[in-house]
Amino acid sequence: MNRVNESTPQEFILLGFSDRPWLELPLFVVFLVSYILTIFGNLAIIVVSRLDSKLHTPMYFFLTNLSVLDLCYTTSTVPQMLVNICSTRKVISYGGCVAQLFIFLALGSTECLLLAVMSFDRFVAICRPLHYSVIMHQRLCLQLSAASWISGFSNSVLQSTLTLQMPLCGHKEVDHFFCEVPALLKLSCADTTANEAELFFISVLFLLIPLTLILISYAFIARAVLRIKSAEGRRKAFGTCGSHLVVVSLFYGTAIYMYLQPPSPASKDRGKMVSLFYGIITPMLNPLIYTLRNKDVKGAFKRLMTGVFLRRK
Repeated sequence: MNRVNESTPQEFILLGFSDRPWLELPLFVVFLVSYILTIFGNLAIIVVSRLDSKLHTPMYFFLTNLSVLDLCYTTSTVPQMLVNICSTRKVISYGGCVAQLFIFLALGSTECLLLAVMSFDRFVAICRPLHYSVIMHQRLCLQLSAASWISGFSNSVLQSTLTLQMPLCGHKEVDHFFCEVPALLKLSCADTTANEAELFFISVLFLLIPLTLILISYAFIARAVLRIKSAEGRRKAFGTCGSHLVVVSLFYGTAIYMYLQPPSPASKDRGKMVSLFYGIITPMLNPLIYTLRNKDVKGAFKRLMTGVFLRRK
């Protein structure tokens, strides 16, 4: 029993940038503002997509999935980070760390696959417009969405289990803002080579393969768009797909940097900032990117606000 207690601490200390206290106030403001914008932005997309019948299409069904995912994604880490920044004891319980690790990894993996599904939807819409409603029927949309969520959570079960089985030998200082696989593996007092190899292999499956499929899809989309004779049609197609490409670049770029580069002591602080980017900044930017670059969503917002204003009158 004593060995178990020595190996598994009751709580972890999340170091973050505690060695640079002057960063805590700016980080607290950034985290709080980002979280508030994430909550309201993604809730707005969910509500508008549900209430406006013109947005009852596969594209906005997947966008609603992405918004729900981002809400849960940020909520799994940001509230605890805000509490720790304001506290002298920057701790998280063992159970809280396990829950954070599982949820963050599950939702991150799901987003990797969901973005690929969204690119397939855009490929069918632009390259096979006459067959779009036949191919992207409701049942297929539900199946693709369910497959993304189930695969993401299955990966999290595997990764979390393998990570938590590693002996810690009493080590409890996590050099990160939250509990994430690479940071927890560094605590282990055993050889983590097999875990790192497995993490690399899974990262290839969930990052590089979906990204490759997305790039192939958009190569076909670009070729199809260039064939459109109408300048307005080309502009609309590029506008719709451009917003998705911005999201893809932000998310995959930072996640690949974090999970597929060799570990280096010199890059640990950079890694913390990168993980904050795909864990906090990207979910905040998603609703802004999709609304500011999308006439359908902006039109739906206007119709919704007009309806609310008229009802109040």
